[in-house]
Parts: sequence; C-alpha cells; structure tokens
Amino acid sequence: MGDPARLSRRRLLTTGAAAAGGAVIGAAGGAVGARALASSSDDDAASALHGSATVAFHGPHQAGILTPPQAFATWIAFDLRDGVDREAATRLMRIWTEDSSRLAEGRPGLTDTEPELATAPGRLTVTVGFGPGFFVATGTEDRAPRWLRPLPAFSIDRLDERWNGGDLVLQICADDPVTVSHVTRLLAKEARTFVTVRWVQHGFRRARGSEAEGTTMRNLMGQVDGTRNVTAAEADRLVWIGAESARRFGEQPEWITGGTSLVIRRIAMNLDTWDELDRPAREESIGRRLADGAPLTGKREHDEPDLEARDELGLEKIASFAHIRRARSEDPDERFLRRSYNYDQAPAAGTMSDSGQVFVSFQADVEAQFLPIQRRLDELDLLNQWTTPIGSAVFAVPPGVRPGDWWGSTLLG
Repeated sequence: MGDPARLSRRRLLTTGAAAAGGAVIGAAGGAVGARALASSSDDDAASALHGSATVAFHGPHQAGILTPPQAFATWIAFDLRDGVDREAATRLMRIWTEDSSRLAEGRPGLTDTEPELATAPGRLTVTVGFGPGFFVATGTEDRAPRWLRPLPAFSIDRLDERWNGGDLVLQICADDPVTVSHVTRLLAKEARTFVTVRWVQHGFRRARGSEAEGTTMRNLMGQVDGTRNVTAAEADRLVWIGAESARRFGEQPEWITGGTSLVIRRIAMNLDTWDELDRPAREESIGRRLADGAPLTGKREHDEPDLEARDELGLEKIASFAHIRRARSEDPDERFLRRSYNYDQAPAAGTMSDSGQVFVSFQADVEAQFLPIQRRLDELDLLNQWTTPIGSAVFAVPPGVRPGDWWGSTLLG
C-alpha cells in the first residue's frame, strides 16, 4: 500500500482538478464550447481595438476642429515667460509642430522619455491657438484679428481667474486618456523654458464604441447637447476664415486664412438642484424631450422645432424661456461649431458635486456669430438657473501646415 498522506494529497489534487474542469465545461457547455467562446472573445477584442487609429496631422486646416470628437480632451493654457519674443516663439512652434505630427502618427516625440506611451495614438489630435498676449510678445499686435479680446461681461458670468485667458492654448484629444495625459505632459515639458501653465481643463464624452458614430453627445444634465451643429459642408461659410466667410463677416488678416477662432467657456452645473426638477419641468426648460432629444413639437431629434405652435389653451408649446428658442436665430450666419466636453471633479468640502461642461466653439468671427447668441442666452434662458459660466477665453487658431512647415509660420515666418 502507498503512503496514506501522499495518496490523500493525490486524491485532493485529482478531485480538485476534476471539479474545476467540470465547472469550466459546465459553464461553457463543454470543452469545445469553451475553446470556441475564448476564440470568439479574442476576435471581438481585436476588432474593438482603436489604439492604432490616426487622424492626419497635415492639411490646410488644423485637426481637432472638424474631426469627429474623441472620447477625452485636455486644454492647457500657457502664459509666455518674460523675454520670450518672436524668435523664441518661433522655436517653440517648430518644436511643438514636429512632435505633435510624430505623436499623431503613433511615434514618440524627439525628446520623449516615455516612448512606449506614444504607440497608441487613438485618433490623437493636437490643436494650437494664440491669445492676445502672444501677439504682444511677438510684436504682431497689428496683425491680431479684431475679435481677439476677452468676451464682454455677461450678467450670468461668475468668472474665476483660475479658468480665464492665456497667451497660448493646446487642445489635446484622443480616444485614450493615457495618450492625452502623455502628450499633454510631453508638450508642456518641452515648453517650460518658454511658458508657465495658466490653467488645465479636462473633459470626457462617451467612450468610442459605446454608441453609434455621429450620436449627439449628452451633457451631465442628461440633455442631448449640440443637435443643430455646423456640418462639414457649412464649414467654409461658418468655421474657416477665407473668401467665403469674408463675404459674410468682412476681411480678416491674410495670415489666418484657413484658420478659425476658438472660444472656451467653463460652465458649472448645479446638478443637485437640477435633480429636484421632474422630467416635464426639465423638458420645458430645454424645449426638447429628454428621452430622444426631439423638440417638444416634433417626433425626432433633428426635426425643426415649431416655435409658433400652441397647445389647446393657447400657450406656447416651446416656452419663451426655453433654451432652444433663445439659442436659435433667424440669421443663418449666427451659428458656430460646437465641440464641448463634460467635466466632473472632486467636490469642495461640504458640497456634493463639481460638474459641468467645457464649452468649446469654433467660428470664423466671434463677434458676428458667437456674441449675438450669447447675449440672447444672457437675457433670458431658464437653464441659467442651473448653469453658471466660471471661465472664459478666446484664441486665434492658425491654419494647418504642410509637411516641413510649422504652426504660425504665416504669422511669424
């Protein structure tokens, strides 16, 4: 007879292995089923990988504007250090352009100390903008667009200096937050002898693959946000600065042809008091149904709202204070491209939330397109009870570049 202790251990191991095997087979419907399930899962995982996807960096316009929005974004604004002049700014633009083009292709930057983090661009785009101080430092004030200045004060604003202004801004977007973080840190490190960081804002949307491409985003109040957005076919008229926009809004400096303007507004949302509203009250304040985004007078999200429609009591179906009524204009040129993101941060002590939206818009002319709409919202918009602008900045966005060229060469070169 064998050693009882050895036999006992052998029986335990054999019994345990058999039981484990039976559990696997039972769960998968047999060994063949288990292998088929694993193979199917591997195929699904491979088809779902988006890390290698790229967006072309070079072209007449910068990427990250008409590019379908990625899942994650960071905006980082800088102030130029004392003594940074036109020559120094040119060096910085050359460095940023070269490395941004490499990173967009999934290649590390020239001084990248973590090159492994650059291998999954995930539709990375990097977009640069110039604030008023950039033109002062580089001696090009006479070439700044007429609209490049802080927005006028609005009664709803409660601006915090932590989120205002900037001499330069980078918008960094990708479908992977590690990529966004890596690129932000690398480009900031490269610029530290030229700039100091003024503010950083982070944003997110639905992860890629969570819903169909082209689905209108929802903000953290649950609303569809940006239904009536500018399309690529309308961009020459409403987004890009050039001959088409000049016929509507007037001539602009030659160097910015192919570029645009960028407005960033940080909008805090009081979600705690918004939670107190029932759905009919929420929908009335917006003028749209929450379930599908359709106007209260329509059946589908993209139906045109009937602003003249009245109910059986003679009351407006879309109230005079509803957001979609205040945001609309009879002037077809009072529109802009929205590319906003949600934010959600750790709340301050004694509060429940710190959430909202990084509102981002691109337009050929801030004064002609953005301001009229913002003034109407400032005068009367029920959503103002739950939303508060706490940050504001305006930037001039130079055109895109050809291979071998660099951002801002039309201004500084």
